[in-house]
Amino acid sequence: MRRAAPATTALPATSATSGNASIPATSQPDRRNLAIMSECPHVAELPRPEPAPRTHTCPRCEAAGTHHVQLRLCLVCGHVGCCDSSPMRHATAHHLETGHAVMRTLEEGEDWRWCFVDNALV
Repeated sequence: MRRAAPATTALPATSATSGNASIPATSQPDRRNLAIMSECPHVAELPRPEPAPRTHTCPRCEAAGTHHVQLRLCLVCGHVGCCDSSPMRHATAHHLETGHAVMRTLEEGEDWRWCFVDNALV
């Protein structure tokens, strides 16, 4: 019996303007497979301890009657938003509205953070 491929976490798409203009978006590495995480100046600015999630679901999806694929936690304020694979992309919208740079996954069994400003796993 063939097993299904494990679920992957969608991250913001790369583009030729994301810091490496010499590499087209189609030939950049798939971030889901990156093992190396980098530090960025935004991580040092995060509150300690990490803020608790304000909710257990994406409140904007709930209000709109849509469903999230996965959830993300803003590491500045504790806002919970849906991932970029979700129809509404509320975690990214929160970053664009607030400037809060770093979020992490809220998915069980996953442990990673993303800096929207540096476009990198941190």
